[in-house]
Amino acid sequence: MRSLSRHSERHRVDRTGWLRAAVLGANDGIVSTASLVLGVAAASASQANILMTGIAGLVAGAMSMAAGEYISVHSQVDTEKADLRRERGELDADPAAEQHELATIYVERGLEPGLAREVAAQLMAHDSLAAHARDELGISQALSAQPIQAAMASAASFAVGAFLPLVVAWLAPGRGLMPWVSGMSLIFLAALGAVAAQVGGASRISGAGRVTFWGALAMAVTAGVGVLSGAVL
Repeated sequence: MRSLSRHSERHRVDRTGWLRAAVLGANDGIVSTASLVLGVAAASASQANILMTGIAGLVAGAMSMAAGEYISVHSQVDTEKADLRRERGELDADPAAEQHELATIYVERGLEPGLAREVAAQLMAHDSLAAHARDELGISQALSAQPIQAAMASAASFAVGAFLPLVVAWLAPGRGLMPWVSGMSLIFLAALGAVAAQVGGASRISGAGRVTFWGALAMAVTAGVGVLSGAVL
């Protein structure tokens, strides 16, 4: 009998964990820092104060992103572990019922009952917990939550994203700071959206447009609040 060889394939779904965290971090870094700079500038602050505020926002935002992402993803890990413990207990208590449950899942996916029972029996003989984790609970190695990876990706990408509008604010002339920061930030966001869409296999135009629209809205609202604050204070 000829043995089956596995050919190498690359799927984009393997990238979802770090890609989501990295894109979210970079997007937040650009939007929040640019909005912060524009809001303070609209309130007639000096360029030195604007840059100081932006740097503080970069550090605070990166740490907040890392902590928030770690806590969020770790909660998912805890949920997965709890489900696996429960499933392991059910397998120990009644393996026959669990095998029938697995076969039923395969029947619902299109296999004939006899073949579904045979597949379920062989998979459980190989690794019963892994089979139920994958096909019953939807937990796979490729999509498994990784808190440290997500936290580091979010913090690093936020810092990189936040650094871009800060450089523009530093280099821009005093009176041209707001148009330069807003304009360049929108360009950065469009590029980020296009690159993220390309990596994820989606439309670059849609990705760029979506990110740019929400970024422009955030910056406009923050600048408006800055104008009102400057007028009141």
